[in-house]
Amino acid sequence: MTLLEDIKSFKEKFKQNAPQEKQELMKRATEELEKSGVAKGLKEGERIPRFQLSDATGRMVSIDEELSKGPMILTFYRGGWCPYCNLELRAYQKELQSINNAGIQLVAISPQTPDASLSTKEKNELAFTVLSDEGNEVANQFNLVFQMPDYLVEVYKESGLDVPAHNGNDNWELPKPATFVVDQSGKIVYAEVHSDYTVRVEPLKVVELAKNI
Repeated sequence: MTLLEDIKSFKEKFKQNAPQEKQELMKRATEELEKSGVAKGLKEGERIPRFQLSDATGRMVSIDEELSKGPMILTFYRGGWCPYCNLELRAYQKELQSINNAGIQLVAISPQTPDASLSTKEKNELAFTVLSDEGNEVANQFNLVFQMPDYLVEVYKESGLDVPAHNGNDNWELPKPATFVVDQSGKIVYAEVHSDYTVRVEPLKVVELAKNI
């Protein structure tokens, strides 16, 4: 199955099983986020910020060093607690051999602590670079961060999701899911940012774009 088919299947199960009130509140939050105009993300033609972040083992990774190896697919995800993020990460893992053979770098970033990132990496059996952007410092530079509304925080808490525990702080801030294809100069040649966290880009499409840089 493709990523989009997996997402469609998961959404159908969620609609069947989740309380209607919960579904309505989550839909409301998505619509309000879209209307707010915040966290629109960097655009095609802009250059990404230069940064260093810790990987899942605690090793510092320089984005300049990664770009020196080839063009990059850079994906921001919310956390290993997010089922849609896990589906996306696993879909990229399926394409990893093709990505590596093309000389493309694949980097995933979330606000999780290194320990939480390691859990995500192990759970999904990921063999690519997973970085921890604690405090959403880099995601802020990419203009991706938003504050979750109080009523959505309550929905998450009632579902047993302690996002701050994953992120090592008291904030209920998240990055929008985002995908960037970046050339070796650091210029963004493709950007996809969505307010709806269930909307993702098919990795095959992203890989083909990266191959054509």
